[in-house]
Amino acid sequence: MFKSKLGLDFNKVDKARGLAKDIAVDVQKFVDLYTTVAVERTICRLLEIDGVDCDEVPLPNIVVDHLKDKGVLSEGVMYFIGNAMLETGMSPQEIAEKVSSGELDLTKIKQHSKDEVQKAIEPVVNKVVERIKSNREQRDKYLTTIGEGPKPYLYVIVATGNIYEDVIQAQAAARQGADIIAVIRTTGQSLLDYVPYGATTEGFGGTFATQENFRIMRKALDEVGEEVGRYIRLCNYCSGLCMPEIAAMGALERLDVMLNDALYGILFRDINMQRTLVDQFFSRVINGFAGVIINTGEDNYLTTADAVENAHTVLASDLINEQLAFMAGLPEEQMGLGHAFEMD
Repeated sequence: MFKSKLGLDFNKVDKARGLAKDIAVDVQKFVDLYTTVAVERTICRLLEIDGVDCDEVPLPNIVVDHLKDKGVLSEGVMYFIGNAMLETGMSPQEIAEKVSSGELDLTKIKQHSKDEVQKAIEPVVNKVVERIKSNREQRDKYLTTIGEGPKPYLYVIVATGNIYEDVIQAQAAARQGADIIAVIRTTGQSLLDYVPYGATTEGFGGTFATQENFRIMRKALDEVGEEVGRYIRLCNYCSGLCMPEIAAMGALERLDVMLNDALYGILFRDINMQRTLVDQFFSRVINGFAGVIINTGEDNYLTTADAVENAHTVLASDLINEQLAFMAGLPEEQMGLGHAFEMD
């Protein structure tokens, strides 16, 4: 019989998990009914729509805003992109560029059946699914060939604001024994309702999370990992208003760990709780499939509250976060539930 070293009553733990599951089920009933602009932009990114217009507005935003303005976003961006593929013979990227230039109105072309649209878009979807699966396989290959450092992992933060300076610090940290490099995001990025584009060199308190920055750091960590003889994990943040988009970018560029918590954004960033819980679900589905470990944000609560007086809030959040993660298909092995009880 398993006995707790801390003298915990596991009947109480099971009861708490059951109560958390009831809460999570209730939340999920709401989540299942809705999409959001971020979810639809994520689908654009998973269809490999990328780039910006002359005003630096990302093409996924342009396509989603186009459908939102026409009052049809609830029907889903995937249908309209697939329908346009059928009608024009163009790729999703070309379609997005035509929408951006004003040459194409996705609601005014001939509409095909959902079955026809699904058949047309399936090869594009399958290609991206294979790319993400290939990333998982590459990670597993590294872990079985060059291996990893001993546990617990050493987690080191870089936050220069310049991705190229971050690379120098990250590689130096790996040579000194770091196992995970966390690239802190620039202050306030969680409140941007778009993902910046390209490599960036100016951030405040951290570096912008962009797909190109992910690519640059992943390449640098693979290089130093081969040099030191162990796989170096890459961590970033998919929280805030673009939670699922950043999860998709991480899946496409083989990130290993993501800070991923809607509750933190609700409590500390005043982000709309209904929207962000829908976003969180989709982001966790992506992270689960991509083999990305999520860290939740409970430790942040205790930066503004007493660890003893408010420990119960952290435990409640952990329990609810665990159940919401299970509902998104995340296995236990990919859950890092936040806790940092700093006590005298």
